[in-house]
Amino acid sequence: MSTELPQGESKVRAVDDMFDAIAPRYDALNRILTLRMDVGWRKKTVRALALPPGSVVLDLACGTGDLCRVLQDAGHRPVGVDRSAGMLAAARTTAPLVRGDALDLPVADGAVDGIVCGFALRNVLRLDLFFAECARVLRMGGRVGLLEVAVPDNRLLRAGHGVYFGKVVPFVGGLLSDRAAYRYLPRSVAYLPPVPELMTMMAGAGFSGASRRVFGGGIAQLLTGTRAPATAA
Repeated sequence: MSTELPQGESKVRAVDDMFDAIAPRYDALNRILTLRMDVGWRKKTVRALALPPGSVVLDLACGTGDLCRVLQDAGHRPVGVDRSAGMLAAARTTAPLVRGDALDLPVADGAVDGIVCGFALRNVLRLDLFFAECARVLRMGGRVGLLEVAVPDNRLLRAGHGVYFGKVVPFVGGLLSDRAAYRYLPRSVAYLPPVPELMTMMAGAGFSGASRRVFGGGIAQLLTGTRAPATAA
């Protein structure tokens, strides 16, 4: 993968190929590189949905099913969706899994109670379409919880995080998995728009009460919102 971040359809192909390549060791690297903090973050994501047991929840860009397992432990009925055949082949969950695109979900309007997504917003080609598709398949009052990396606001934390994310992550990832992929992943944060723009996108797609929490001193963020009824024209 080149030093330039790919754009458009080149990004889609590059991301698909990358996740197919790193699937076998993806979970292990997540645990190592986050010092297992990602486990707690996923649990907080599911709790933040505040949905009753038995709710049908889509896990978009589900990867190997980490969030699916947390959803099942909470008594929900998850369905995982991912573009990567390699990730789905390496999945460790009993939840139903579907190979599909989060921008064109094979799901009826208003069919699900909740949606989660872990560390994939920056890999989506168009976030405005992603939020619109989430709103389409959620019932009114349904909830969304989107977990993603972030950059700390604190200057010292930001500097330390920059060294770790920009140097340590590619080094360890290169030793244990695919070097090019783990050079790309830290740089892909640049795809994320500023937080106010993210919040505006969510509101514009039909999510009320959109909010943001940060974890780990600001190295991860959780966006949540509720599917609001459409307003009369």
